[in-house]
Amino acid sequence: MLTKVYGSAVFGVEASTITIEVNIDKGIGYHLVGLPDNAIRESNYRIAAALQNNGFKIPGKKITLNMAPADLRKEGSAYDLTLAIGILAASGQIKAENLEEYIIMGELSLDGSLQPIRGALPIAIKAQEEGFKKFLLPSQNAKEAAIVKDLEVYGIDSIAQVIDHFDNDAPLERTIVDTRNEFFNALEHPEFDFSDVKGQESIKRCMEIAAAGGHNIILIGPPGAGKTMLAKRLPSILPPMTLREALETTKIHSVSGRMREHVGLMAQRPFRSPHHTISDVALVGGGAYPQPGEISLAHNGVLFLDELPEFKRTVLEVMRQPLEDREVTISRAKFTVTYPSSFMLVASMNPSPGGYFNDPSAPVSSTPAEMQRYLSKVSGPLLDRIDIHIEVTPVPFDKLSEERKAESSVAIRKRVTEARKLQTSRFTEIESINYNAQMGVKQIRQHCALDDTSKNLLKNAMEKLNLSARAYDRILKVSRTIADLDASEQIQAHHITEAIQYRSLDRDGWLG
Repeated sequence: MLTKVYGSAVFGVEASTITIEVNIDKGIGYHLVGLPDNAIRESNYRIAAALQNNGFKIPGKKITLNMAPADLRKEGSAYDLTLAIGILAASGQIKAENLEEYIIMGELSLDGSLQPIRGALPIAIKAQEEGFKKFLLPSQNAKEAAIVKDLEVYGIDSIAQVIDHFDNDAPLERTIVDTRNEFFNALEHPEFDFSDVKGQESIKRCMEIAAAGGHNIILIGPPGAGKTMLAKRLPSILPPMTLREALETTKIHSVSGRMREHVGLMAQRPFRSPHHTISDVALVGGGAYPQPGEISLAHNGVLFLDELPEFKRTVLEVMRQPLEDREVTISRAKFTVTYPSSFMLVASMNPSPGGYFNDPSAPVSSTPAEMQRYLSKVSGPLLDRIDIHIEVTPVPFDKLSEERKAESSVAIRKRVTEARKLQTSRFTEIESINYNAQMGVKQIRQHCALDDTSKNLLKNAMEKLNLSARAYDRILKVSRTIADLDASEQIQAHHITEAIQYRSLDRDGWLG
């Protein structure tokens, strides 16, 4: 007897439907074909134990299971439940009507209970596109899949529930998620808030500008000045994600298995902070079966590189192209996977190996050779992609001991969101540009026109401060954002003055 059951395979952030054909014939043997990996080949042991512990068995006949399309590589243990239901239906141990309406996925434990799977959201999106009506999967992933409209999602705890549903028409509890309500509830309560930060008004202003224009930023200062504390709070002032952005972000985290259990849509922008020992592959993604790296997990959010010069030079170099293209493509002999990676880069560094550059009372000082070696790790092309450089100084005691609460993230975010709305309307006709940081030379010339006063000011600054040529466009982009925060049509002289302050590393005495 031949039975067909349906599952799904995930490649990149997209899913492909897999048809599992189960044929039972005379003879003895268990043949699993269709390019399964080791985890799937081992499934017969898990399935046999799970069925036995629930009063069923694998029939002692010749069983052939084909995972079609047969030339597509399948991986992972999420097909256990699909294969088990196929075997029970084909051997006549359970009634199995309307199997063609279902996508079934789940990893079996030996007692028949289900373990969570990866990629539930892309699988649900594909199932809905291809006209499947119902999706059975482990209850831990049900909320994530239930985001998709027009697909009935049922969270299952054990294979016994599925058998009962097919054999005895036992009803299953459908998982329903009010996506919009869940999404907007999470927006008003950020985990980290700028109201916790004492002092550092100028740095908060700098963060606000970076958030408003989507500018990459580097913080330079001695240990304990508050660089990490400020960076962690940046996602809380970024404009709220749109539902489309939230779906994109949730898909990537779903595929990589990073979604928390019983969580639906990710409403908060991601904040990723990899350790400086990270490898190239872990940062940009890859592996035998390519998985998203840290830059893709930070998509629509913030990637924070603490102690930037401590990262390996090669790691920093591989990030240059994704910073420019806002996606990363991983190629293998038989297929290519593209992951989105549109993130804000926030980096921090000490001004010297000892951390106390130019401080006469410093406990540790560094030689000129050590300084040069330390700073040379972050020169050139990577810095070229960072718009704002700001020096962070330690907070004095009287500011630390103040009782007064600082401005909250929600208040700052309102101003940032208004500035982003101006940018959205400005770049409506250009699909690849959404905010000021993404402007190319053509857009800079068009939207960053200066009056004579501003031109003279910028010319004098570039000559006196020895600013590099690359700083010119960056200053114009940042001044455009400052003007947007002031709701100003034209860039004024004071906007240029403020933008010039944010190019510390371009000045003589820093990075040659």
